[in-house]
Amino acid sequence: MLMSPTNNAELPASQTWEVESELAAVPSTRRLIKGIAQQWSVPLSHAALRDVELCASEVLTNAVEHTGARFRVTVRWTGERLRVEVADNSLRTPDPGSAEDMITGGRGLVLVEGLAHSWGWYPEGAGKVVWFECAADQLVTEDRRLAVLVHATQAQTACLPQSA
Repeated sequence: MLMSPTNNAELPASQTWEVESELAAVPSTRRLIKGIAQQWSVPLSHAALRDVELCASEVLTNAVEHTGARFRVTVRWTGERLRVEVADNSLRTPDPGSAEDMITGGRGLVLVEGLAHSWGWYPEGAGKVVWFECAADQLVTEDRRLAVLVHATQAQTACLPQSA
């Protein structure tokens, strides 16, 4: 256990593991992330945990689709935020507005951008780490959640080839 810098409470040690680069590994990995948060009793609502699962699905799927190699997942509780990191061996920078991603079905980073408290990436070794955080006090209301999902769908539809 680690100590919180703000209130001397004990924080759970971060959890890190390797994941095979297979789409079949995404559902069990996102459930594991949610299970870890529940085991730690992080103060996130059921709806917020659903959003954690959705954001995790998107960043995990990106790692599978863009690397073809094992990647590392880390989950940590800061005392205020649940942070999920996915480290892969791709130098391709994440871009929520990438037309190529939208054409192949990827609305992922648009969803992460809208549902997570914060997200980003940084270079690491021969690749990068993509991360997102959900704050304990964050509440994505049904209206805001619906707006994020509609925006992601509209962005995806706008990138589809138009028929003549």
